[in-house]
Amino acid sequence: MFKISSPPLSSPATKNLKSKKHFLILDGLRGVAALAVVIFHFMEWVYPDFSKNFIGHGFLAVDFFFCLSGFVVGYAYDDRIQKIGTWEFFKSRLIRLHPLIILGSVLGLLALLFDPFALDAQGYGTGRIILIFLCSIFLIPLPVMEDRAFNLFGLNAPSWSLFWEYVANIVYALVLYRLGRRYLLVVTLLAAIALGYVSYSAGNLLGGWTGENFWDGCARISYSFSMGLLIFRYNWVIKNQIGFIFLALLLSLAFVMPYFEMNWMIETAIVLFYFPLLISLGAGSSLSKRLKNFCKFSGDISYPLYMTHYAVIWMFGNYYTNYQPGETQTFLIISLGTIVLIGVAYVAMVAYDIPVRKYLNRKRK
Repeated sequence: MFKISSPPLSSPATKNLKSKKHFLILDGLRGVAALAVVIFHFMEWVYPDFSKNFIGHGFLAVDFFFCLSGFVVGYAYDDRIQKIGTWEFFKSRLIRLHPLIILGSVLGLLALLFDPFALDAQGYGTGRIILIFLCSIFLIPLPVMEDRAFNLFGLNAPSWSLFWEYVANIVYALVLYRLGRRYLLVVTLLAAIALGYVSYSAGNLLGGWTGENFWDGCARISYSFSMGLLIFRYNWVIKNQIGFIFLALLLSLAFVMPYFEMNWMIETAIVLFYFPLLISLGAGSSLSKRLKNFCKFSGDISYPLYMTHYAVIWMFGNYYTNYQPGETQTFLIISLGTIVLIGVAYVAMVAYDIPVRKYLNRKRK
């Protein structure tokens, strides 16, 4: 049976949480999802028509993140948020998440100012760039960059999901952790209806990242985060021997599946049922010793990779648009670029994120 004795994947390493074990398979799956996002962001420049993109559903990785986050936050804090207090919870989440939000903004600013492939890199005055940067590091949506499709965060596009992650954490601390399972089930069902409506209206679940579809992100986080909480609170953990590799393949299928005539319905079903099932299986599956280190590394690198890769994506987009490389050259650039981005994420993690969080946790204590 599932017991409240093992650890959050993304909570700070406080004394009380060190005794909890990691769900290493879920860590590994989180890394697979982060890698899918990186490849998807490269490929959407090559194939703007997602129906022709081999990883055209890679954006659904965000919904997997949201569901996993709900499970992890409930698991890490349901039994202790009253003891530590709401403010300590907020500080824990800020320390865990915000250093990389700042770093991603800095990298995005540098890419904007010094992109060697941008034919017209300076379309913004100094004052406007400063405002965009400040909003980015403080996670305030500002969809004003027309040449970047009015992203909520033009310097680092993936920050849109962190904005909604923060909203979910606030709602959790103020409301959701107090709700009984039945009331939470009602909230989740209502969120599922909203998610279905958004998917039907747009034809997909891609929204949430720009001013035009801002509220789509609310529907996506509302369902998946609540569903993750339900998995934890109802103990929907399925004991199995499937293992990490097969679960990683099952997760990847959701990103590389073809487009269907009823695309909105398939994507909705993936988010409503398939991702929660994978989390239930991942939390209850066994892991061979030889894959433990890999899964730990995969989980550790996932958030740094997610938050630092997009500066390079903008530069690749400018290069691809302005110079139109051939298929072989494009393949090599994306392949090598992905490897380099993993390396950059690792450096960001060990040289910046971990030391900064350790320092902030010491100051907090």
